[in-house]
Amino acid sequence: VGLVESGGGSVEDGASLKLSCAAAKYTHTPDYMAWFRQTPGKEREGVAHIAADGTTTYAGSVKGRFTIAKGSAGISLFLEMNSLKPEDTDVYFCAGGHGVLNVPITSQYAAARFPYWGRGTQVTVSS
Repeated sequence: VGLVESGGGSVEDGASLKLSCAAAKYTHTPDYMAWFRQTPGKEREGVAHIAADGTTTYAGSVKGRFTIAKGSAGISLFLEMNSLKPEDTDVYFCAGGHGVLNVPITSQYAAARFPYWGRGTQVTVSS
């Protein structure tokens, strides 16, 4: 599955952005999907996860500000980000996997549970 993110950009503190993720090609639809983010030189951090049944989980740092949702057409995923802060500045990645994610999205082992990844989209929040 080739995933492609879009919607990143440069905004000011307190602004909103909506990220999108679509499959460039696929043979099997992922059961669960998520958004991760990463600063160069640091570990990839799980931000939000959505299970096959629509259940969502979030990292504490974004809960109440970010919303993950699936689209209705093909493989599509969104991340609505409100009240953005400078510390949200990162490259954001869309990811997908099969079955059930058996660790919290914030676990250091979460990224390894996702075989499908996009190349990322940059989000920059200035103060």
